[in-house]
Amino acid sequence: METTESHGDSLGLEVLIPEAGKEAPCCPHGPTLLFEKLSKGGEAPRRFYACSACRDRKDCNFFQWEDEKVSEERLKARKSENQLKRVGFTQQQQCNRFVKFASLAVHEKRFCQDCQLLLLPAEHGAHSAHSCAAVSTAQLRRPSTLLRPLENKKSYAQYLFTERSAHFLLDTVTALGYNMVLCVGTPRLHEFIKLRNLEEKQPLIKSLLLDIDYRYAQFYKQEEFCHYNMFNHHFFNGESSSAVLQAFLTESQEERVVMVADPPFGGLVKPLAHSFTLMSQTWRKLQSPDSDADMPMIWIFPYFFEPRILECFPSFAMLDYQVDYDNHPLYKHGKTGRKQSPVRLFTNISAKDFILPKDEGYRLCSVCERYVWSLNKHCNKCNLCPSKDGREWKHCSLCEKCVKPSWKHCTTCERCCLPEHPCSQSDETPGCFTCGSLKHKRRACPLRTQSRQLRAKPGMRKTPSPAVLKQKTKRKSGAARRAKKAAAAQSH
Repeated sequence: METTESHGDSLGLEVLIPEAGKEAPCCPHGPTLLFEKLSKGGEAPRRFYACSACRDRKDCNFFQWEDEKVSEERLKARKSENQLKRVGFTQQQQCNRFVKFASLAVHEKRFCQDCQLLLLPAEHGAHSAHSCAAVSTAQLRRPSTLLRPLENKKSYAQYLFTERSAHFLLDTVTALGYNMVLCVGTPRLHEFIKLRNLEEKQPLIKSLLLDIDYRYAQFYKQEEFCHYNMFNHHFFNGESSSAVLQAFLTESQEERVVMVADPPFGGLVKPLAHSFTLMSQTWRKLQSPDSDADMPMIWIFPYFFEPRILECFPSFAMLDYQVDYDNHPLYKHGKTGRKQSPVRLFTNISAKDFILPKDEGYRLCSVCERYVWSLNKHCNKCNLCPSKDGREWKHCSLCEKCVKPSWKHCTTCERCCLPEHPCSQSDETPGCFTCGSLKHKRRACPLRTQSRQLRAKPGMRKTPSPAVLKQKTKRKSGAARRAKKAAAAQSH
């Protein structure tokens, strides 16, 4: 679900961060998120709970209005359904299985491609009708090459770094002096760290993988992997998994830790930022009592989400480095123009400390004192390298800023935009939708704040708006409409 998605008379959906101490109902993916549905015409917004991880009801059909009263029978049925959808093996069982699997002879090591499971000898018969293959030691060390990527764009969109991008990230965190990496949704980076440790050519780096893909549990120890949902900060194995993260961050008191996160691109920014903030707060509490520093982070996301990310993390900056993926049809290295990968690095680490590879087309801007893409030319009027998408931008004197090369200044709209845009045909009006003021947006409206305070008071009855009181015409069913149309055709 996108916060800006609109349907007909609906202005869209806004996700609301839960208040401290307020529990949300759970679906198989952990605590749900609270959404607010906004509509035109003065109709009061309604709030509902939906799955945090899946944007398609086909993947997770959980839905509950915030003020809906749920019976005990339904709660029990929901709890039973959530338990049925849990993983077959616990993480401890997965670890024990891996120890046994690693000790097997080469000819006994089999992987079921249908079930995506490492098989012990006693299980070979039960999977004889499935597609099974031998497993090498190299594949065990690179589970992302063995497992089938989950590519549902509306839930588990799992795109894996190319070796070029994975090596760059690992070389960068090493050059920056970090020796502990919290890998959030970055299984391939976690693999590369463990592979480099085996070489014993450089100082060891400790890493912990947090990922919603439970299949990785069968390849790692408990202190190396946690089954985790980054959209609601939920550990599927409860306190035992959250204790692993706590222990990892506690150990970082004597070391330098950095978080590298690569969320699904269709994910909502606000819940992700909330989860990352909670991790940072946990890390900060373990530092010196007077510390107000934030945990070093690298958030990998498309460049067009920059305004939303900076709204949540004002201290972040976007780097020009283009991240590419093995199994994504478009996000590849070496393409030019608008076909370049739009995925960038957002970080609270100083941009001056990142050295981008010159042999891949990056250069050092002596004025900005940071590395930028070769076509990102410095603008003396803006005093920055303005390009976001990898193309060379141009300066507009009327707008007093640099814009995309395909844009032109429109005297009617008084701004730069695409040449074929419709002038003054937008139904949207600036300012606040709730009260009509041009001085603020709906989110900052004092009336909205007052309504929230009234809603929070116990025993306060909700007063419906005039638009809600107005009787609505009941929409006829499809069969009724077809019958009416057929009768009208016969009369003529």
